[in-house]
Amino acid sequence: MTAPTEPTEALTAALTAEYAAIWAYGPIGVRLTGAARTAAAEAEAAHRRRRDALVVQLSTTGATVPPDRAGYALPYPVTDQADALRLAVTVEERVAAFWRAALPATTGSDREQALAALVDYAVRATRFRRFAGATPLTVPFPGRPA
Repeated sequence: MTAPTEPTEALTAALTAEYAAIWAYGPIGVRLTGAARTAAAEAEAAHRRRRDALVVQLSTTGATVPPDRAGYALPYPVTDQADALRLAVTVEERVAAFWRAALPATTGSDREQALAALVDYAVRATRFRRFAGATPLTVPFPGRPA
């Protein structure tokens, strides 16, 4: 992923990541139970809120709002709870990467929005790692490619 240089470009890229995250939580949620399923539903709702806010924000500035796609390719099949938890971590890390890339391209409230999303998704990835029993629970630089 090339880092966007314009605020609108950065926010548009983040919006496309939000679309994909929302789609991924369908296969994730059906494979989870209990607290993990609740966390997945909360994560999907958070992505929906950010998507909706970005659509409104981009629309009011006159930017072109990219359409959502009918579907997205998952990085691997989700056949059980372990796969679902691993995908939830992957989704949160990937969306965090888009918001991290938005930081240098934004200022003011847009930068605050990007930072809040990055922190939120880093915390969510940590929560899903905990459900999965993964170690380490955290990564040194959330949203940064490995």
